[in-house]
Amino acid sequence: MKFIIGKKLEMTQVWQGEKVTPVTRVQAGPCPVVQVKTAASKDGYGAVQLGYGQRKEKNIKRPQLGHLKKISNFQPVRMDIRPGGFPISKNYNLRYLREFRCNTDNLKAGDVIDVNTFEIGDSVKVTGTSKGKGFQGSVKRHGFHGHNTTHGTKDQVRTSGSIGAGGIQHVLKGMRMPGRMGNAKATVSNLKIVQVDQENNILYISGAVPGARNSLVLISGEGELKIVQPVVEEIKQEAKATETTTEAKAEVVEEKK
Repeated sequence: MKFIIGKKLEMTQVWQGEKVTPVTRVQAGPCPVVQVKTAASKDGYGAVQLGYGQRKEKNIKRPQLGHLKKISNFQPVRMDIRPGGFPISKNYNLRYLREFRCNTDNLKAGDVIDVNTFEIGDSVKVTGTSKGKGFQGSVKRHGFHGHNTTHGTKDQVRTSGSIGAGGIQHVLKGMRMPGRMGNAKATVSNLKIVQVDQENNILYISGAVPGARNSLVLISGEGELKIVQPVVEEIKQEAKATETTTEAKAEVVEEKK
């Protein structure tokens, strides 16, 4: 199973030959693995906790800071060394934390998941929070067709009609009635990955995705999860090269003096 956390951007269209496909652009990842839960641990189930987004450290409560410090010792992937890396300097001040149930054998805290784990043609399901539409009537909320506009309806065309039961003299639980619509968890399945923009960490997903712009979405699908390993050695070599260059420049300046 593969998964990632992202942010819905906007809808657009993509040409595939002579066919136009409506797609949704999603800014997905990179997402570091914050915690790995197993059935043998005190949690009692297998899951992976991912983080996404950044916020200021002063806006994070102390228990969450302590939780995030567990992975702050891991060296993050540099953006300029590997495309799709995690552009962060020292601490993981993550804004969102979400869990995915999966097999956790090959995962550990500090691993990073980016858009490279998805390929064109993958079937995914997207979970988000639908747009809130306020208090709505039964016609808009449940799709009732309303009453016939003939004799005696007048202003009662869009009313729900009788809701009382014949025998037990009270409204049954779960009766479809007017009420608050939207602003609830929604999942759309069988969506396809149309394009993968690795440089900008953007997934182009066919069709519509639940939620407003800039809302959080969870993307999951079948397949092998790919992990971006921290490139600690490359960062160390780059730091040594920088130090050597600085020392050489200092020697040249002294010789000129």
